[in-house]
Amino acid sequence: MTDSYDLVITGGRAVTPNGVETVDLGIRGGRIAALGALEGARAAQTLDARGLHVLPGVIDTQVHFREPGLEHKEDLESGTRGAIMGGVTTVFEMPNTRPNTTGPAEIADKLARARGRAWCDHAFFVGAAMDNVDRLAEAEGVPGCCGVKIFMGASTGNLLVPDDATLRRALASGRRRVAIHSEDEPRMNERRHIAEAAGRPHAHCEWRDVESAVRATRRVLAIARELGRQIHVLHITTEEEIAILAEHRDIATVEVTPQHLTLSAPECYDRLGTLAQMNPPIREARHREGLWRGVTSGVVDVLGSDHAPHTLEEKAKPYPQSPSGMPGVQTLLPVMLDHVHRGRLSLERLVDLASHGPQRIYNIACKGRLVVGYDADIVLVDLKAKRAVAREWIESKSGWSPFEGLELTGWPVATILRGQIVMRDGQRLGVPMGVPARFLDTRAS
Repeated sequence: MTDSYDLVITGGRAVTPNGVETVDLGIRGGRIAALGALEGARAAQTLDARGLHVLPGVIDTQVHFREPGLEHKEDLESGTRGAIMGGVTTVFEMPNTRPNTTGPAEIADKLARARGRAWCDHAFFVGAAMDNVDRLAEAEGVPGCCGVKIFMGASTGNLLVPDDATLRRALASGRRRVAIHSEDEPRMNERRHIAEAAGRPHAHCEWRDVESAVRATRRVLAIARELGRQIHVLHITTEEEIAILAEHRDIATVEVTPQHLTLSAPECYDRLGTLAQMNPPIREARHREGLWRGVTSGVVDVLGSDHAPHTLEEKAKPYPQSPSGMPGVQTLLPVMLDHVHRGRLSLERLVDLASHGPQRIYNIACKGRLVVGYDADIVLVDLKAKRAVAREWIESKSGWSPFEGLELTGWPVATILRGQIVMRDGQRLGVPMGVPARFLDTRAS
């Protein structure tokens, strides 16, 4: 009896646990049901992937979609729409909304808002605040929560844990890996006068200097080791931190962003002005090269976009009143595919950073790998396609990209979410069908 499938993807070069191989994928009931030669298999739909590479869907574990409270610059529908256009099939959304996401009720509200509107699968961080640090275990165990986020600096609302005593309490509550924004708030407060005196974004990496990043990272590593708590240090920007984190691989995993791997100061500020302003900042080329050494040596575990949109009107405010952050979820994969084209990393390493790594460190159930039994979250890419990032392609409400005009080689041409084609040749298909991501172990201690 011939097996039948809902969808068969034929003839593509797939990145599987066996490496890069020409293999067909049979999809049934939203999951990968077969890998191999499937000639003659019955299928309701067939997708010819000859000349293309077949990758697991990207899992972007750091996005800010601004809903509720800041929907004028992004919301869950527009943010996830941009995600699928860029080959991202799962997102983890950050808690610095209005109100802040600080407990089960706020997570439930976000899940309800996403229902029927989210184009990709999703989960939400709960944020540590001065008044909830002893109750984080309760929140991290609810369905749809991907874990705890701690802002040691650069917070919004009440989401700030600037001192070691409160940081220790936050890390002592719960058991899942904790995501950390590692900048030293006291040092940055002492140095804000540098930015105000300069009045131009070139001062951003001097105000929020290397020492502010290194000091915070050393602090959180010491407390995490003391408590035996696993942490995930977000958007690393300095070569010094890569060396430090290499000595703490047993307790800390590491994220970098495509922005910090691609842009450098002062050129980015010359060209983009405040559009290049983000926290932690884009730094000089030596740091960019240090981050690449972290990628090639294996210190870096994950790529995250830190998609944090603001309108062009907001970004036009005089520095440092201008807000920090830039869109990125839609460009994560194209920018990194261009780095593959340029020989900075292999396609297999990119898949590890964008799909395998997030699944591994966050214990996401059945996502991030092309294996039988996993969700059929898949992106087809054309490694030879060449075009520039165009403003009209950007789905974010903010309407811009720091990579606008940059010619990239390697583009996603189809996105498949749990077996359904949701983007093909730059066109959205179907309706929003995102659901909450599941996790293998969410028991709180």
